Amino acid sequence: MQKQIKNYAFIDSQNLYIGVQKLGWKLDFKKFRIYLKEKYNISKAYIFIGHVRKNQKLYKSLKRSGYNLVFKCTAKQSNGIIKGNVDAELVLQSAAIDFENYDKAIIVSGDGDFYCLIKYLRKHEKFLKLLAPNYSAFSLIFKKRLNRKDIIFMNDLKNILEYKTHLKRGELGVMK
Repeated sequence: MQKQIKNYAFIDSQNLYIGVQKLGWKLDFKKFRIYLKEKYNISKAYIFIGHVRKNQKLYKSLKRSGYNLVFKCTAKQSNGIIKGNVDAELVLQSAAIDFENYDKAIIVSGDGDFYCLIKYLRKHEKFLKLLAPNYSAFSLIFKKRLNRKDIIFMNDLKNILEYKTHLKRGELGVMK
């Protein structure tokens, strides 16, 4: 009997959101989850996200789309910006908590802070791909130290992953 391959995705939500936003389009998270499953056999996709009470609708939508959410406590800075760095949680989940539960991992981020994680995953033959949200907002560390074949850029995925507003029957308007 052949072993079922289990690949996991570990997603830095803020890096993904901002990277795609800078490209000028909005990611359809439901399509993205399907893409990960069909293209890379991702059986579990973690999204690491700062917890903000008013975003409950977003969290429910992500869960319905098949994501496992890992929350980070947030704090409002003096300038009013809410901050919740998820790097430590993503590394802990992928390199310790779930390390024995998956065969290969995709890291979704352009943040060079994750290079040490990728190096570790490679050493243990668990690295599958780096999915970077935006070529222009991509760490120089990755550019210098990873092979191009190890990286997928969201710039190239707009046609299949862009969120499109759907008009309901009878509505008139311009779709953006």
